[in-house]
Amino acid sequence: MAYEIPVTQARAELADLINRVVYGGERVVVTRHGKPLVALVSAADLERLEEPASTEEPVIRSVSGVRDAASAPRERQRFGIAAEHRGTGAS
Repeated sequence: MAYEIPVTQARAELADLINRVVYGGERVVVTRHGKPLVALVSAADLERLEEPASTEEPVIRSVSGVRDAASAPRERQRFGIAAEHRGTGAS
């Protein structure tokens, strides 16, 4: 969870806030009128946030490649399935 601080107080305590982020591993959210404006995060956190989402692409590709499979009539009876999913093309 991030530490929240009003912008007026953040101006006065900027050096301390930087130390909290860098050495304490905290994340600081600067607010105005109770609404978040900016966040102070460490350079390491920023690098992780900016990493390309290439690790998710194979998962997305594999999920998008899944096709509907019809279940056997016995399976519906065996497991007591009363309804079945029909694709977007079914009426």
